[in-house]
Amino acid sequence: MNEPLTQHHWLTHAAPKVAPAVATSTVLILGRIWNANGAEHSLGNAALMVVLTAGAATAGAFASAGRGGGDGVLAGTAFATSGALALAGVAGYADGWSLPILLWAVATTVAYGIAARYWRTDRRTTLAHDRQTEVRREEYAHVERVEALRAGAQIEAARAGAAYAEQLATALITRATLPGYDPAALTRAGLPELPAPTEHQ
Repeated sequence: MNEPLTQHHWLTHAAPKVAPAVATSTVLILGRIWNANGAEHSLGNAALMVVLTAGAATAGAFASAGRGGGDGVLAGTAFATSGALALAGVAGYADGWSLPILLWAVATTVAYGIAARYWRTDRRTTLAHDRQTEVRREEYAHVERVEALRAGAQIEAARAGAAYAEQLATALITRATLPGYDPAALTRAGLPELPAPTEHQ
């Protein structure tokens, strides 16, 4: 069982590791741009962000408590959106950089903590898949070896049978050409009579 070997670019491996930091940093930067464009001390903007944040958190709670255990992906997306809106609201409303940076650090740490759990699960799944693939490969290789041995034994048996038949035919022809050969004498002596060789057309 041959499987294609693929080698991923280093960016493919690095992208998931930096994605949480890139996401929280993007929200922080956009929030500060919003702050510079008039969001600072704006009660209307602050109220909007509170409503949006609460709405996203409520959607996440309903998604996680839905029928059949809830939808984990939808709940995680809603809670992540709620956290991003909260960070953007603080970054846009706050005076200085202290509180936004503090919230950015907390949000980044939490994002990496959640991502690490999924990375561990994905790594376990990948290792289990690799082990199962290796076991299947070994099983197929064993079956192929057994079949090759069986086929070789059958070929050898066929060759031995063909060689014996050829030797027997040669012996019959040689005996029939000997001077004084009398099949009736063999029968009278109690020896089994071999079938007479057929002449080739």
